[in-house]
Amino acid sequence: MRPLTEEESKAVFAKLANYIGKNIVHLIDRQDEPHCFRLQKDRVFYVSESSMRLAISVARPNLISLGTCFGKFTKSGKFKLHITALDYLAQYAKYKVWIKPNGEMPFLYGNHVLKAHLGRITEDTPEHQGVVVFSMNDIPLGFGVTARSTIDTRKLDPTAIIVFHQAMATVTTSLPSEPSAQWAALADNEISLDNVEQLLKPIRDDLWVSAACLDRILDDAVVQRSLLDLGLERSEPAASRARSAAARVGHSSTEAGAEEEEADNGSTSDDRARHAALVSYFADETADGQLCRIRAVLLDRLDRLNTFVEICKEAPEEDEPDEDAIDEEWEDDPWADGADESSQPTPRNSSGKPPIPLSAFLTSDLVEMACLFASQGNFGALRILMERHGATLWPFRFAILDCIPEYALAAEYRDLLPAYDPASDAELRPPPKPWREKAEFVESAECIRALDECGIASPVPPPATSNRATLPVKPEPLSAADLSSWYLNRIDQVLSSTGMVDAALALVQHAASQGVTGLDEAGEDLTLIARLVYDAPQAEDSAAEDWSLERWRAMEPADVVRAYLAHTTEDRVAQDIRRLVMPYLFVLESRAERAGQPDPTLAIRLLYDYILNAPLDIVAAIFEASKPTLPHGQRIIRDDADMARLALACLYGSDSIDEWPTMSRIFECLPAWDTPEEDADEADEADTTIASLGAFVTPSTTRPPLPTTSLSRALDVLDVHLESGEILARWSVPAPLRWFLQSNSSIAEQRARANRMARRANASDDKLDTLEDWAWLLEDMLKLCGFGESGSRSAFCLLSRDDIIRIFVSGLLSTGNFDVARKLLHSSNIRDSLDRQVIEDICLACSQEFYDNATSGNYHFGDMKLAYDCLDVPAPSERIIQQKEFIEATSRLCSFNLMSRPGIPISPIEIRLTKDRLSLVSRVLSSNNDAYKHTEVILDLVHKLGFRGDVVAEAKTLAMLAETALQADDFSRAYETAEKMVNTVLLLRSSASNPLEPDPPHIHEASEVCWLTCFQLGRHPEFPDVQRKLTLLGRALELCPAEKLPDVLSSWRALEDEDVARRREALAARKRGAGARRVRTPRPRVTPMTGADAVASLAGRLQSMHMPDLHIPHTPDAAALANKAFSHVAANIPFAFGGRGRSHALDEPERSRSGSRGRAVDGAHVVSEQASRVLQKGIGWLLGADDDS
Repeated sequence: MRPLTEEESKAVFAKLANYIGKNIVHLIDRQDEPHCFRLQKDRVFYVSESSMRLAISVARPNLISLGTCFGKFTKSGKFKLHITALDYLAQYAKYKVWIKPNGEMPFLYGNHVLKAHLGRITEDTPEHQGVVVFSMNDIPLGFGVTARSTIDTRKLDPTAIIVFHQAMATVTTSLPSEPSAQWAALADNEISLDNVEQLLKPIRDDLWVSAACLDRILDDAVVQRSLLDLGLERSEPAASRARSAAARVGHSSTEAGAEEEEADNGSTSDDRARHAALVSYFADETADGQLCRIRAVLLDRLDRLNTFVEICKEAPEEDEPDEDAIDEEWEDDPWADGADESSQPTPRNSSGKPPIPLSAFLTSDLVEMACLFASQGNFGALRILMERHGATLWPFRFAILDCIPEYALAAEYRDLLPAYDPASDAELRPPPKPWREKAEFVESAECIRALDECGIASPVPPPATSNRATLPVKPEPLSAADLSSWYLNRIDQVLSSTGMVDAALALVQHAASQGVTGLDEAGEDLTLIARLVYDAPQAEDSAAEDWSLERWRAMEPADVVRAYLAHTTEDRVAQDIRRLVMPYLFVLESRAERAGQPDPTLAIRLLYDYILNAPLDIVAAIFEASKPTLPHGQRIIRDDADMARLALACLYGSDSIDEWPTMSRIFECLPAWDTPEEDADEADEADTTIASLGAFVTPSTTRPPLPTTSLSRALDVLDVHLESGEILARWSVPAPLRWFLQSNSSIAEQRARANRMARRANASDDKLDTLEDWAWLLEDMLKLCGFGESGSRSAFCLLSRDDIIRIFVSGLLSTGNFDVARKLLHSSNIRDSLDRQVIEDICLACSQEFYDNATSGNYHFGDMKLAYDCLDVPAPSERIIQQKEFIEATSRLCSFNLMSRPGIPISPIEIRLTKDRLSLVSRVLSSNNDAYKHTEVILDLVHKLGFRGDVVAEAKTLAMLAETALQADDFSRAYETAEKMVNTVLLLRSSASNPLEPDPPHIHEASEVCWLTCFQLGRHPEFPDVQRKLTLLGRALELCPAEKLPDVLSSWRALEDEDVARRREALAARKRGAGARRVRTPRPRVTPMTGADAVASLAGRLQSMHMPDLHIPHTPDAAALANKAFSHVAANIPFAFGGRGRSHALDEPERSRSGSRGRAVDGAHVVSEQASRVLQKGIGWLLGADDDS
């Protein structure tokens, strides 16, 4: 006993790791007591350290065992596990396999674990992995190596090997001395030919030997055959005795009753006698009856063995992972000693891998095996099985055929498919090929019935046939109609489940070769479907479609044609039509003829319908394959007139706007006719057809065909339209070809398209910068405004040359290329067509367009700059200057930050759309505190707004400036502005032609504004300069209407009295000397001026005003009249009078005046009082009488 070396430890741990993985540490590091591995006589023992120390005292030759034997090292140095290590492997196993109860005994007998015996398996178990085998009750039975992984296990057949046997829990330690006991102690996998020769043959008990041969079912065909031969040999005497007993009784009974009974009765009595004799014999010789039963089973097994051997001979040799393919490292025999290593495996007698193990083949139901072979696609094995055991399998032939995978091709199993017998008009029954021409006596119904009556049961249960009850049984041949129906159903199953049209087509072709009727139409359909699926071009990323005869027959012919050419390309469409579509169309024609409804135009109509709906590149390829220069038989479209009609329908019905080269390719393929001059009727017919094409642009071939001359006319029109379309596409304003028809009589459509073309609406990425580019555009536009060489109308046929030039110049200006525009306006093409006035109109319109589109009023950048610069293109004129001034005024208005709405600056288009532009000036004055100080700037703004030379507007503006200055308490500037306004109005009045006639309306309006402004400023109570106020009131007296004189005079007299009182006070102060005290005293009452002074002053003014006689009505309230007149005039002034936002009815402090009228009141009261005084004095006052008189 010694510890393991490093190499030995690696070998042991590597072997254990394959079963328990990292759990090896639990074997070494145990919590209860340390354990270790020791080597004794090539065997490895797992022992506790305490036991190991005790064993040291035992001599090495005397030490048999210690601890647990885990395995042994072979002579070659390999470590092999023993079954005694099972408890530890089961405890720490990483991967486990549980087998069903019916698989426990086969495994314990040394067989591998089959899929049918598998209960469950650890998930993710890899292939060739060491596993521990358990019963379903978690009892460890042994260990082995997996033949497949867990994933592959799910896909295997029930008879496939899952785990290769390595060791089992119960083994035979020694063999008995008796042959029968030795035979019984042998496992099935241990039986060899030597065992049969040495152990069975010497036994003289035929029944025991036959039963022993029957009891063993091996996987080795050679050993199994030796057992069957031995069993048949030992049971043959008993079968001969039973046959002789039946023959003797039958012979004697036949002689005794030959003269007494008729033939029929004699035969019946003979059978009864034979049966009775057999029953009597088997009752007496039970052993022979058992031997007959055994022999019948052995004969059946022999037939199956012969079938199995034949199947193996035809089976292909495959390198499947079987027992011999396992790595030498796993060829463990846990109980083997060194002497066992030299044993040689029993050679196999088969040339190929069997589909199932021999043991399963011998015991399984033939129908189930046939169905299994069919489902596996093992048609060679199935054919042999059907030939050798046809009597059993014939009624279930269609159930077996239904198990064949639908994806299998008929050529692979054509020998298994049913055939047709014309002689009987039914299914042909193939001749059987059994292994024995005649069944033996023990297999006859007579012998079996006798054995059943004797109670001698079969020694083995028959194979389970419960599944046969669910299978369709057809023991008789099918009729021709049923046979055809079966093939059709099979075809539908193939198509619906797999979509493999080739498999279905091969099936129907085989049926046709066997003479099965009623499949012609299905064959045609499948041939056409096969061309669609396999020959027609397919998209690279398209999923395969599932086809069935029902779906195919439900499709319309036009849909089929489109399906054939759905993924065709321009290069192969002509070939696809000839190869795929034309055969289908010929089949349709032939079917229509067979149905008694011939339709010669069917193929052409379907082809033309496809062309009408195909993309233009496909249509072009079809037309190129139909050129009139090609041989007639090679052309797809063989009629020239049809080509022309199709071209017209396809091109005018297309929505494409970028395939002009393709359209030109189509046009180049069209035929040309040498036709005489067409008459008026035919020309009208062509024009009418072209017009109808414009109204109904959907392609169709159902309209009445045009004659050749009209077609030629239509093609001439198409030529012109194609050229026009290319020109429009060149300048980024493409239109579909039908637009040329629809706009043929619409000048608005043509003008809109020409505007887009000139303005380069869709060419944002293709700018025209040079003079040559714009000249080229003009040249193309002029081409489109005329007629073609044949008189065909072009795109802009309704527009004149001058119209095109106007549109072009307008478009050129709209792009902002003003330098190019100036140069082109001096060119001969434009100079001769447009006069100065037209150019000016175009420039003004473009400028206004820029103006309206501008977002900012600053004319130094953006669209406003373009609007301003556009006016530099034509020669200067009054309208041009006026428009430029308006743009400048707009820029100045926007610089004052006018708001359209709170927070939103006013836009240029709002300025242009303002009806009363003086209101804009009012908004400037109200929004800018210092604007009124810049009188000239504001007046210049008014002039540029379109009021240059408008004195009324100037007067209104000055009035607004004065009012604004007044509100700002800037009385000096207000006076200056008012004085300027008065001078302006006086100058206007002086320019009147006849002073005696009434003033014109504009002079009257200016005077009205002027006197009201002077009156307002002159009577303002806070204006300190009395002299200026008197001057202003005097101007008001000079300019106001006659009916307003009393109101103005009352204000003037009150102001004059105040002025006189102030002067007297000042004079008195001067007289008191320079040392007078500066003491505030109440103002003395103003002494009114004398009557003579008043008469002189007023008379002078009245004479200067040339006032007519005044007829002042006697009204109680003169202030109301003044206010009414003021309101009438102020309605035309875009601002409100008033001082700093308050009324002129101001409450003034009470002031005492010497010689004046009581206390001062508000302005309205003063006006009313003075008006009353004037009315009281009457005309005399106006003539110069003083107040006292």
